[in-house]
Amino acid sequence: MSGKVIYPELSYKIIGIAFTVFNTIGYGMGERYYQRAFAKALEETRIPFKREQLVQLRYQDKPIGRYFLDFVVEDKLVIELKVRPRFGYTHIKQVMSYLKTTDYKLAIIIYFTREGVKYRRIINLA
Repeated sequence: MSGKVIYPELSYKIIGIAFTVFNTIGYGMGERYYQRAFAKALEETRIPFKREQLVQLRYQDKPIGRYFLDFVVEDKLVIELKVRPRFGYTHIKQVMSYLKTTDYKLAIIIYFTREGVKYRRIINLA
């Protein structure tokens, strides 16, 4: 893979929306409220998205599990929202599993923390 940034303009918009949500409702809300606010902000900016998209995990074409992705934006970028004080390896592993299962190229984990918005871009190298 080259040194090119994947979906730079869209990523910039998404991070901006996360900061807008945080600056509007602040810290300390439940995760579902950040998700609702994030969805409203996406609607306001007319960025197409799907919320809580179901993804089936399969073994030999038989379903063995499922994931629900918080958001899929423009049918190419997975967004996972968390309310946590810091990055967690388990969250990164979770999102990497999403990418592997779906073949999306990029995910962004957005954390709403006491100190503000933090995020991490996760690239599908598979």
